[in-house]
Amino acid sequence: MPVAKAQAMVSGLVLRDADPAGDAEALERLALWILQRFAPVVAVDLPDGIVIDTTRADHLHGGEAAMLDALVGRLALSGATARAAVADSWGAAHALARHAAQPAFVAPAGHGPAVLAALPLEADLRLLGFRQIGDLVSQPRAPLTLRFGPELGRRLDQALGLAAEPIEPLRPADLLEARRAFAEPIAAAETIARVIGELVARLCAALEEKGLGARRLDLLCLRVDNRREIVRIGTAMPVRDARRLTRLLCDRIETIDPGFGIELMSLAATLAEPFAATQAVCSLVEETAPDISGLVDILANRVGFGAVYRAAPVASDVPERSVCRVPAMRPTRALAGRTTGRGPRDCWPVPSRSRPSHSCRTIRRWPSPGAACAAG
Repeated sequence: MPVAKAQAMVSGLVLRDADPAGDAEALERLALWILQRFAPVVAVDLPDGIVIDTTRADHLHGGEAAMLDALVGRLALSGATARAAVADSWGAAHALARHAAQPAFVAPAGHGPAVLAALPLEADLRLLGFRQIGDLVSQPRAPLTLRFGPELGRRLDQALGLAAEPIEPLRPADLLEARRAFAEPIAAAETIARVIGELVARLCAALEEKGLGARRLDLLCLRVDNRREIVRIGTAMPVRDARRLTRLLCDRIETIDPGFGIELMSLAATLAEPFAATQAVCSLVEETAPDISGLVDILANRVGFGAVYRAAPVASDVPERSVCRVPAMRPTRALAGRTTGRGPRDCWPVPSRSRPSHSCRTIRRWPSPGAACAAG
């Protein structure tokens, strides 16, 4: 649309020079943040989207719908309005994220073409009498390919989950990662567990050199058919105990489908934080508090970190609202240390009803690699 026409339609319109390079850099920074917080496979979907493969990562956030709400809500609190969709294929999520009636949409698993049928089509197709995607599904491909080229059929097949659409995951330059390639593909659970132990030991050594502890670990297994099997675990506190991390990863070996064999395994610490060494104190007078972080990690990786919490006081005149849920391992001093200088009540967590409400933007999901995409 010409600028003059846009100014005539909207009074007081604010104009800015386009900066595609700057937009791409900002989108990549956002993708790296999502990589650390939500899913192990994330890619930029230019010009305005982010693709997220949620396979075996959504359980850490309470499921697909809860993960979608958390992501969109975090973006809203940061001032970014997002539309989001979760679907069985990248192409379907791409379409639903941008054209679904709801700003945040979760398609049922195995939805097929029905969920896409009502979405609009481009102007060139409307000239031929096609109004919705459903009008195209039952049409013969040869005339459409002759008129519009092979791209139309390819994109339609990808949206329906009939054609592969691989995701090339984004990796930061300073990512701590350990890799192991195999001369012969492996498939036995015992072999996978042994390799996991080796990778964890190497990664913990790299973390120790930098004085860091792992908060998120992503295990990627590349199969001989070029499919990825993904395992993500999280920890409540920074950890570099090889035995503990190995156990958390091995507990999820049963979710790995090796197919005809795995030819490459990589383990990456997508989120690492400074590791503060603690000194054990022996006292004959006071009993030392037990370390329950290991138990919290085991439970949280099974049922999700949102399901493991403790109660903390909240500043409220209503007794029913005087407590809130906080992460199980959040130290009490962290709650008491947040002050705005107006009084002791400002140190308490803010009640949820006092927080800004969410506006929405986009995410999506797909089959066998189960994927999701956030479009900006």
